[in-house]
Amino acid sequence: MRHFPIFLNVVGRRIIVSGAGECAIAKLRLLLKTEAHIIVFGLEAEDQVRAWASTGKLTLVERALEIGDADGAAMLYAANEDDIEDARVAKIGHDAGALINIVDNLEDSEFITPAIVDRDPVTIAIGTEGAAPVLARRIKADIEERLPASLGILARIGQAFRGRADMLPQGRIRRDFWSRYYEGAGDAALQTGGEKAVNDALNDLLTDAIETRPREGHVSLIGTGPGDPELLTLKARRLLHEADVVLHDQLVPQAILELARREAIVIEVGKKGYGPSWKQDDINALMIKHAAKGAQVARLKSGDPAIFGRLDEELDALDEAAISFDIVPGITSASAAAATIGTSLTRRGRNSALRILTGREVEGFAEHDWRDLAKQDSVAAIYMGVRAAHFLRGRLLMHGAHSETPVTAIENVSRSDQKIISTTLAKLPDTLNAASITGPAIILYGLCPRDAVAASVTLEDAPELYSAGAL
Repeated sequence: MRHFPIFLNVVGRRIIVSGAGECAIAKLRLLLKTEAHIIVFGLEAEDQVRAWASTGKLTLVERALEIGDADGAAMLYAANEDDIEDARVAKIGHDAGALINIVDNLEDSEFITPAIVDRDPVTIAIGTEGAAPVLARRIKADIEERLPASLGILARIGQAFRGRADMLPQGRIRRDFWSRYYEGAGDAALQTGGEKAVNDALNDLLTDAIETRPREGHVSLIGTGPGDPELLTLKARRLLHEADVVLHDQLVPQAILELARREAIVIEVGKKGYGPSWKQDDINALMIKHAAKGAQVARLKSGDPAIFGRLDEELDALDEAAISFDIVPGITSASAAAATIGTSLTRRGRNSALRILTGREVEGFAEHDWRDLAKQDSVAAIYMGVRAAHFLRGRLLMHGAHSETPVTAIENVSRSDQKIISTTLAKLPDTLNAASITGPAIILYGLCPRDAVAASVTLEDAPELYSAGAL
């Protein structure tokens, strides 16, 4: 064991990062999970670093690291992507008594940063002595579930081969090479021909990687569901983990973004009702820009991309730019909400149709066939309907809906801070206003929680459930 695994207490201590580019960002995403004081030194800082600095998550000093800057620091990361500069700042840190990590320089580093499964306060750290970063990510994804007994041998052989593999350009080509080795080819060779066969397989994989044309850029438009990472499809998880670039809506929670590779470029392209938003044309241009450079892009959309997700606008832009794409469905909020309150969206003898509506369109409140919707036993899932509650109630009552029609709204469906608001059509606006909804909410018109759900939760023992009339 070359590196002894320990957990270092960094609460209130200084951690220095020299460099403010993409290399530094990969480390900062992990360091920002700690309770340390993060200080970044570097010129021409990336926008993400500036954004973190503007919100107080770290301190940005826009100059090179100098003697005295690392005094009292617990750790120093040299992430300048320049060997000479990294060696200079590493000496400053070493002389100041800080532990030193030079990114992608195992030999001159005093510690390495492991892959981490973060379930605070339980933290699982995975290290491979710097031999196999791709392997570390694989273990993180499959933890304890599919670990072949041969991994130790493959890692040792892979470490010895790293010098040759370094002839491949950094990025996807090199990652694909190691992925092929660790995700099947190496183990298959070991089982059939021992260690010599593994080395032969590595040489064959290296030849293939050198001769194979770089993969063309591609965009995967992925539905992330209502927010619970466990509701992601297996395909969504795999594509997110493989992506070079992740473009995500504001409503996609951090727990899902954590499933992306640490080295991936992650950009929020926020579209949020009644607030500052990216223009759709700018989102389209950003997707095309990265895919045109050969990147595998994961475009994450809350819920299902085909339901009020502006999917066609992005597909049209990709078609026009001749960028290939695929669509990965996600669980839409209506389905998750119905599961939450223990009911179905359709039922024999009650409703043979389900309407999926929006409360608001570009021009304002959305108009629908109110007379048909107002009929007895009609059921509708209404998106973006909280601020349209007065309008919805007025239109439905005007066209004959019964004032005691049950209505249930669920805020932050499937998440830990989920809130259920059960009421009637007549009381809908007042109840929603009293519930102080700030997160995304779905309104189920014509449905109320199952009796077992309603009976098991009260305001006194579960403040997240609000009841008004229907419970």
